[in-house]
Amino acid sequence: MYIPTIEEMLEARVHLGHLRSRWNPRMRPYIFMEKDKIHLIDVLKTQRLLEEAAKAIREIARQGRAILYVGTKKQAREILKDMAESVDMPYVTERWLGGMLTNYKTIRRSIMKMEAIERMMRDGTFEKISKRERLQKLREKEKLERFLGGIARMPHFPPAAVYIVDIVEEAIAVAEANRLNIPTFAMVDTNADPTQVTFPIPANDDSTRSIELITGVITAAIREG
Repeated sequence: MYIPTIEEMLEARVHLGHLRSRWNPRMRPYIFMEKDKIHLIDVLKTQRLLEEAAKAIREIARQGRAILYVGTKKQAREILKDMAESVDMPYVTERWLGGMLTNYKTIRRSIMKMEAIERMMRDGTFEKISKRERLQKLREKEKLERFLGGIARMPHFPPAAVYIVDIVEEAIAVAEANRLNIPTFAMVDTNADPTQVTFPIPANDDSTRSIELITGVITAAIREG
């Protein structure tokens, strides 16, 4: 299992936290120092906790279970989508719809509606309805695909684990996973509460390079599993 070197983490800006004024005191154990009013993350601890998280998530993947990727902020969307697809895992990268975990029956109904429209397009039914209806159905499918396409073919529910980028932004996802006792793996920046997740990985969750590096390690561990 490959874990990035300290130099690689520094190059990827993993160590850069938020302004001191935005910090969460529970991140104190993972902060190395303050420079120019910005907290710097202790990447030695990042390295150790990343390795622990990668080993744990590899074991989950080894059992053939689903791991849900969650990251809806602009910097994370494409990275998470691409990496989740590379290991055939479900993902949410547009917007977390309340109840995606805790009220999955309702979400499943929306997925079934999307699948019904897809069947209509395949079996020729689409050609038998009016142009106005077709346009309406296409718009509905596009919207459903945008928000639910990444979880539509999730093989098992609930997922065995959730990997999250930015637990402040994805607070609802974290709360739902915790409510269902689903293990959470997450990048936690200096403005976050690391006690909210099972496997916190102290890291800059605003830099695309940092997100790509950490998510790459997690994805490689899933692939190994």
